[in-house]
Amino acid sequence: MTIEEIIGLVSGLDGVLTLTPGLGDEWPELSWGDAFFYYSPDGVVPTNVQPFATIVTKNYPGDESSRLDRPDTFRVNVHAGKKEFDRRLGQDPAATDTLIAHPVYGTAGWLAVVNPASNTETATRELLETAYRLARARYERRADSSRGR
Repeated sequence: MTIEEIIGLVSGLDGVLTLTPGLGDEWPELSWGDAFFYYSPDGVVPTNVQPFATIVTKNYPGDESSRLDRPDTFRVNVHAGKKEFDRRLGQDPAATDTLIAHPVYGTAGWLAVVNPASNTETATRELLETAYRLARARYERRADSSRGR
């Protein structure tokens, strides 16, 4: 799977806002070249929730174990929830095309794949869809509670 394929897949889901920061944007330079996926049917970047999935193309401070400084290496991060995390947990954070616990956010139910390919393409697609459904359900619960339901 390529970054473009993943962005196309997730961006095509109803209500998804895809944020892809770059030069000249209001977002921090560190985020340039990465992608952040939110469930936001109003098209506004939420300020009170994390994205349900991300694509990172470089090491972030305190998150170097996937060695994203290698050429043509990126990591898909998916907040698939505790149930999926427990079911699919992987091991080596630098292995490519292997489902792993996110090196920093694993305890919060985040899974990750460095350079998803044939071994993990189906699982990556399934996890992205699961994360999307969970994010949409959270959004709808918040919207219902703010309307007093």
